Amino acid sequence: MDKKKIKIQVNGMSCANCALGIKKHLESKGLKDVNVNFSTGEASCQIDQKYSKRDVEDIIKKIGYTIIQSVKSNDKVMSKVEKYFLFTLFFTLPLFSHMFVGKDNMLNNPLIQLILCTPVYLVGLLYFGKSAWKSLKTGIPNMDVLIFIGTSAAFIYSISGWYLYYGTDLVHNYLFFETAATIITLVLLGNVLEHRSVQKTTTAIGDLSEIQANTAKIDINGKIKNIDFDKISINDTLIVNSGDKIPTDGIIKDGNCFIDESMITGESLPVNKKINDRIIGGTIITDGNIKMIVTKIGEDTLLSQIINLVKDAQNNKPNIQKIGDTISAIFVPLVISISTLTFLIGHFYFLIDFQDALLRSIAVLVISCPCAMGLATPTAVMVGIGRAAKNGILIKGGDTLEKLAYIKNIVFDKTGTLTTGEFEVSELNIINGDEKEIKNIIYNLELNSSHPIASSLCNAFAKYNEPLELSQIIEKKGISISAIINNEQYTIGSSKIITLNNKYDLYLLKNGNQIATLNIIDSLKPKTKEVVNQITNLGYDTTLLSGDKKEKCEQTGLLIGISNIISECLPNEKLSSIENLQSISPTAMVGDGINDAPALAKASVGISLVNATQIAIQSADVVLLNKNDLDQLPKSLLIGKHTLLTIKQNLFWAFAYNIFAIPLAISGLLNPMWGALFMAFSDVVVIGNSIRLRYKKIF
Repeated sequence: MDKKKIKIQVNGMSCANCALGIKKHLESKGLKDVNVNFSTGEASCQIDQKYSKRDVEDIIKKIGYTIIQSVKSNDKVMSKVEKYFLFTLFFTLPLFSHMFVGKDNMLNNPLIQLILCTPVYLVGLLYFGKSAWKSLKTGIPNMDVLIFIGTSAAFIYSISGWYLYYGTDLVHNYLFFETAATIITLVLLGNVLEHRSVQKTTTAIGDLSEIQANTAKIDINGKIKNIDFDKISINDTLIVNSGDKIPTDGIIKDGNCFIDESMITGESLPVNKKINDRIIGGTIITDGNIKMIVTKIGEDTLLSQIINLVKDAQNNKPNIQKIGDTISAIFVPLVISISTLTFLIGHFYFLIDFQDALLRSIAVLVISCPCAMGLATPTAVMVGIGRAAKNGILIKGGDTLEKLAYIKNIVFDKTGTLTTGEFEVSELNIINGDEKEIKNIIYNLELNSSHPIASSLCNAFAKYNEPLELSQIIEKKGISISAIINNEQYTIGSSKIITLNNKYDLYLLKNGNQIATLNIIDSLKPKTKEVVNQITNLGYDTTLLSGDKKEKCEQTGLLIGISNIISECLPNEKLSSIENLQSISPTAMVGDGINDAPALAKASVGISLVNATQIAIQSADVVLLNKNDLDQLPKSLLIGKHTLLTIKQNLFWAFAYNIFAIPLAISGLLNPMWGALFMAFSDVVVIGNSIRLRYKKIF
């Protein structure tokens, strides 16, 4: 069986350490490319002949988690943690209020306190104890281990004190039932707030999913009927009318229309589409009626790929996340050690009474929060990639966001990137031969190339399209394409294919002899100058890197404000130029052609356009979905910078909170209940700061 990627929906993760534990456990079984996303509850890995998907599910089940076979979101259904919180709150409020009533009140009766505390403790045993046990089985103990130990210590100590001092006035000095119950209730409150907050970091997934159409109108032998989205097949003919969502990706077969693509590409104005134009599923026809042929369905559509990119935001984690993951993995054992030493040293060395020393050690347990460190990076990455996706920017992995933040140089390809790539033949000189025949030869040669110039020449000479039989077709990327036609070798290419008189843009050779020359013109894309100026004002150095002639590159550079020009480069020379620039500072390459693919892959960050060649898109780390201009480029750079800033803020809070809070608990300045309250809200602060990135004005 070939290797393939599987995704499994996991239920029962209570914090980021749970996700880390499942990941480590699966890796220990030999599974590769493992990612577990606490935010979405999704685990993914690569399987081969050794494991099936069911085997992986069984591995996860054996460590105490459950598998969800189908995911149906229902915001009206109360979650398990919310039910637990309301249940414990019912018993905790009267138990806690005993501190504010007289000694003779029934709430001060040890038996009443035990009766009120026991249901709460049992919920804690069921929720935190079960989670703690699962995390211990994975080898990475989570926060619930600390909560379980702390509340159990308070509960058992209270029962022991009641037993030892039953019937005496001293018994009340040993009762901490309200402490155990309040800690459990407050931590459950924190979990409720945390889970709701985490869901807000994934709203981009929900927003994008809602774009998908639920039904489609299909044309079967002239009869139109409605079918469900999941029943659509490739090559089906669908009917889409004004106001309808386009059900899936395809090509217009008949009709023309204006389509609002803003939800996918970020393009604000409706785009005019005609026969043979490609259209994107999820976009809306604002005017017109069409018939379309389905070309992609399911996971292969552009919208599905965008959703999966957002879901897989934590794949290829940023280097900065490794700090949080490393500390989270050792945090719980470290805190348990500190808590134990707090009790032992406090009681036996500093002669602090047993009760106070115990409360201090419990406070250390419940105030510590490893989850804040575990959530600091993934929540910010999820929001950052989600915000980028909603602006028509596809970012492949969290590490790309981090790399974007450190970029200093922006290198642009010229043709098809800064310019439209739609060339016009400004001059055709026939040296030898019939004009019609030469145009037909050029058309047939260029049909075999995917270079932007080739496409434009085919459009220019489309009416001279009599089929010719070509053999021995050879394309030298960035230089020429040649073939044998009627036993004669024809070659069309740049000035690199001749040795003298290279004042023209293109040359057509027959058996090595010039028979025609061409000059072509290419116009700038809209907003190109404004985008370059914006990038320069943001402090980036800009470079134009092209295989085009020096004069044309310099002319383009002068128009848009780029002074550093590297021209007449072959693909391997582009690669060398990128390497040289990267040796100075991190560099992003923006390109769209086959000849740009090596440079895109080599750059710190490769940025491609949605209408680029497939190899360029695959080589790139970032894909800009608006093919008409580069307006999304500065947005992607700013999202990268602000996401990294948010991660640093989150990590600072997570570290600072624990460094400040644990000594307070050791010194006895915080009782366990206050510690539980602060811990409950520490995660919410981190997640809230990540959510702020979603609304923050950054461009």
